Amino acid sequence: MAITDLTIVRRSMQVRLFSTVTTILMVGVAVALMLTLLTLKDATRNAFSRGTGNMHLLVSADSSPLVSVLNGVFYANPPARPIEWTKYGQLVRSAPWEFFIPVQQGDSYLGFPVLASTPEFFSKFEPNDKEPWSLVEGRPFERAFEVVLGSTVAKSSGLKLGDSIFLTHGIASSRQLGDPNAMQPHVHTDFKYTIVGILAPTGSAHDRALFTDLDSTWIIHAHDRRKRDDASTQTTTVEDLTDADRKITGIFARVATRPGSDVSAAIPSTAYRLRADPTITVAMPKTEIDRLFSIVSNIDKVFIAMAVVVIISSGISITLALYNSMEQRRRQIAVLRVLGSSRTRILRLILAESALLGIIGCILGLAVSLIGGQAGAATLKAQLGIFLDPTLPLRPTLLVLGGTTLLAMLAGIIPAIMAYRTPVAKNLKPIA
Repeated sequence: MAITDLTIVRRSMQVRLFSTVTTILMVGVAVALMLTLLTLKDATRNAFSRGTGNMHLLVSADSSPLVSVLNGVFYANPPARPIEWTKYGQLVRSAPWEFFIPVQQGDSYLGFPVLASTPEFFSKFEPNDKEPWSLVEGRPFERAFEVVLGSTVAKSSGLKLGDSIFLTHGIASSRQLGDPNAMQPHVHTDFKYTIVGILAPTGSAHDRALFTDLDSTWIIHAHDRRKRDDASTQTTTVEDLTDADRKITGIFARVATRPGSDVSAAIPSTAYRLRADPTITVAMPKTEIDRLFSIVSNIDKVFIAMAVVVIISSGISITLALYNSMEQRRRQIAVLRVLGSSRTRILRLILAESALLGIIGCILGLAVSLIGGQAGAATLKAQLGIFLDPTLPLRPTLLVLGGTTLLAMLAGIIPAIMAYRTPVAKNLKPIA
């Protein structure tokens, strides 16, 4: 039975199994790193563009516009400083708004943030532009002490329509709530919330939030205040609220535009006028996200450069692996020559072996990148509610795989030339 070139290459790789596996792993790691970085570069930007929706401006009392967006849209932390309700009344009259929706954060349920707002939050604000809210069950809240669950909250908690829950003051994890040794957070046990709706996934951070109305949020905190002042206080209603109780942490705002248009010349001028007020912070969410990624892009370039270096190093590794094996293989090559193999065939065998090392490494790297991307996307969705598309971009992926394979073939040129020049007579002498 004739021995094919592929059989010779395969047996050669099996003989040097440790070197072969090490080289393939190095190529695989380099390819996986490069593909993951290229995927995350665009996928992360797309993920963070979800959630800001159709708002033009985000008004808060946070320390900076970027912090305002991270807290107000992505629920990084509850905003530390509130906006007085009287200030909201002044601001709502400052421009012709399409919507000017007050929101309040600060409470949680099993570690998931709670956002309180008005019914306009569901009727006018869209979590993703041109993609309004959709409920898989129930309806939006209509009165006090009704709550709507984001899709991630519903899935993680197992709650369903009609269930009752108690909110926690501040952000407390489910582990903290269940650990008797941990400092127990304050739970608003005097007021029961009823689940009236479950939202469809939006692919944004809103999926991991609960939504309720402002009145109920103001009431539960006013009740705590009144109990501290008077232990005999039994209940609190809207009529008991003072102006000091009516606090918000942000405002989702959209400037009036022409029907069907998302831009207006009034947006920058409106933001400029609002920024003249030193007590508030005005953010343009899309601008802040672009600014964030302009910073991150510089870091991306560094990591991509590192990945290129690793790929080049893997090519050098292939060269060294084949070069170091040549002394052991000279006799094998001489035997092949005696059996009728031409110099060209010997050259082709070495180049094929180096290319095969690159191809197997590329396949390994592609698999690791796909698996890692799916795992990373699932983690981000579960932990942050951010939808990350782990699909590899076709053109960059083909360029990386093709370039790595070509580099592997080039890495085999020097060892191939050495094999090509192997003298037959010298290497067939009997071994002493």
